Amino acid sequence: MRIEVRDASFSYPDHKVIFDGLSFSLEKGEILCILGANGAGKSTLLNSIGGLFQLSKGDILFDGQSIRSLGQLEIAKRVGYVPQSHLPTFPYSVFEFVLMGRTPYIGTFSSPSDHDRAIAEEAIETIGIAHLKHKPYTEISGGEMQLAMFARVVAQQPELLLLDEPTSHLDFGNQIRTLELIGNLSQKGFSVIITSHFPDHSFLLSNKIGILKDGRIIDIGSVDEMITEENMKKIYGIDVRVAYFEQAGRKICVPLRQN
Repeated sequence: MRIEVRDASFSYPDHKVIFDGLSFSLEKGEILCILGANGAGKSTLLNSIGGLFQLSKGDILFDGQSIRSLGQLEIAKRVGYVPQSHLPTFPYSVFEFVLMGRTPYIGTFSSPSDHDRAIAEEAIETIGIAHLKHKPYTEISGGEMQLAMFARVVAQQPELLLLDEPTSHLDFGNQIRTLELIGNLSQKGFSVIITSHFPDHSFLLSNKIGILKDGRIIDIGSVDEMITEENMKKIYGIDVRVAYFEQAGRKICVPLRQN
């Protein structure tokens, strides 16, 4: 599925503009990482692409079809969303939680079919959390919850994944495992738009980088083009160093102390 964002703008009823004039596209299997400081509009943009917020102007198209012409169920079949955080309420098992990803395909008064259950089982295996499937979702760790969220969105079988700072609440090990998982999902054909506060992660992950500042996309390009000392200072207002780290076999982006 090709995703196009055309001259998209969003403002609240008090006329506060969050972003304005954004345009970019994403092809099947591509990853776009959007970097920006707090309040830049990253989460609002994802919510708009997912159909949760309605644009003030502009459009979002899926294979040439405007999001404005699609109902919520149709959007849910095309777009999966993993939010920054999720507060569990009911002690569903992890399997039951993942099975909820099949909701767009189940009638209002229907129960999940054997086919739906098989897809949920497959999603759990894909994410590697089979050992958790009978545990209450409310009793697993934050990192395990994040993996369960990924399993649920895989069970949803969308074409586009929207990931809002998916590593922000994870420990170091789970951050890397999550990035590897995102890379594997893109190789399976999922298109991915991810927001992040960690420029260094982009060297591990992204096909394309977009820099969002003051409600506008400054530019979109490759990791090497976009993750520069100059661009990072524009976003975050601090000095950084971008250098090749031989032991890691890749570039790294390191913030510098300001005093």
